[in-house]
Amino acid sequence: MGGREHCISRIIASHRGGDIVCPDPALCDRRDGGHLIVHPPRPVWERSALNVDELLAWSLLVAATGQAMLEVLPALRAGCINYWEAGNWALNDLAPPSGRKEVRRHRRVHLHLFGRSRDARDPDWRWGESPRFPDYVAASRWRARFTPLTDRECAAIAGRVAVLLRTRWTMRSTESAR
Repeated sequence: MGGREHCISRIIASHRGGDIVCPDPALCDRRDGGHLIVHPPRPVWERSALNVDELLAWSLLVAATGQAMLEVLPALRAGCINYWEAGNWALNDLAPPSGRKEVRRHRRVHLHLFGRSRDARDPDWRWGESPRFPDYVAASRWRARFTPLTDRECAAIAGRVAVLLRTRWTMRSTESAR
């Protein structure tokens, strides 16, 4: 994909609010603002399936992750974050397993955080416009052109998230037992 031999998403931090994942392949190039995903503390098909404590912890983790991206990533110096709850492509009839899906069994809530740079180069990520996503059948080819955040960028974001959760939102970080 896009000249990269190994593509694998990786968990960059685990907290009681869930996991922060650096997706590879990414849906937004690191030079255009970057892309992270925040999963809630347990798999659910719909955010309302989380209990109050889980929803609060996940929301704080999402906010801390967005703030950390803004503080750490040079591409976002004059930018912002778009937050996008997803799970749609998993329901596509062509997605594995092929065929019609039962939404409660196949959809998993997660929140995409897309950095939005004023200097975005990709036409699908132009500043001041909504991002443009392809249909499911074209998604693999479309995202192959995007470079994920680097290990160094991910480590800096994870470190800043831990500080924000400890100081600004006073949520204690815990190692995931998952």
